[in-house]
Amino acid sequence: MNGYLRSFALTSAILVLAACAGNRRTVVVEPASGNAGSHGVAPARVPPGGTYKVNKGDTLYSIAFRNGVDFRDLASWNNIAAPYTIWPGQELKLAPANGKAPVPAPVHITGAVVSTAPKPVAPAPAHAAPPSPLESGFEPVTATSATATAASTPAPAASTTPVVPVAGAPAATASNTPPPAPVAPAAPGATRSNGGVTWRWPADGSLIKRFQSGDAIPGIEIAGKTGDPVRAAADGVVVYSGNGLVGYGELVIVKHNDSFLSAYGHNSKRLVKEGQRVSAGQQIAEMGATGASRDELQFQIRKDGNPVDPLGYLPSR
Repeated sequence: MNGYLRSFALTSAILVLAACAGNRRTVVVEPASGNAGSHGVAPARVPPGGTYKVNKGDTLYSIAFRNGVDFRDLASWNNIAAPYTIWPGQELKLAPANGKAPVPAPVHITGAVVSTAPKPVAPAPAHAAPPSPLESGFEPVTATSATATAASTPAPAASTTPVVPVAGAPAATASNTPPPAPVAPAAPGATRSNGGVTWRWPADGSLIKRFQSGDAIPGIEIAGKTGDPVRAAADGVVVYSGNGLVGYGELVIVKHNDSFLSAYGHNSKRLVKEGQRVSAGQQIAEMGATGASRDELQFQIRKDGNPVDPLGYLPSR
């Protein structure tokens, strides 16, 4: 009888352990959306932990992108509210204090940047200025930019809108200064709706590398030559335009909604500034080989901070 009880207890323990293992998933599987079918998602990353010291030119979005976390989680872990202003030298936690990821609240699209003004320590005056467009839920078409000289000058104390530099860009060079002329109309092209976003191909070249979830920089690579147009894959707002992320060269990141970002790397020239609204098909950069051994566009789509296979979102060719 005792041998039977021991055998039953051992069998029960094995079944419980198997059930627990079955419930633990390392890969996010998304249901099919419309005619999209299933598509790859990089393994869900555990928050890296530790802290990150903010450098000049960083944005909350670029830090989240670099560490593979959702920008909303990063903001919540550090009690940072929209428009997500951060300061050089500030230390950000890269994981929740209690080990549990928070439920993010809806946020507005903004071009969060590192402020060049001193971190405020005094309480706000009794008669505060009216809320900025970002604070009231509206975004400017083009955010304020600053060259290296202007960025080194503290902002006026009465200003309520953070200075928005071209993140990580050197001062006034022909290779990365956005042109003052109006942007040309978007080029026509096939589109596909998925995830609440209408997507189109960001470049005309052939696909030379497919998505691999285990890659250090998971995305696709599109062939081309220096100067070829790189276009926004969907409507959105530029949340990063700089060269501060190792391995990406001249990089542009566009936010499409609270879930989706797209990234465009290895450009020779960036044509947009942080905070600028862009339309699907609008040229945002010129193709190049910065951070790469050949001319190409490195293109990513991230959903809630996780890289996903762009071919599951882009229209068929």
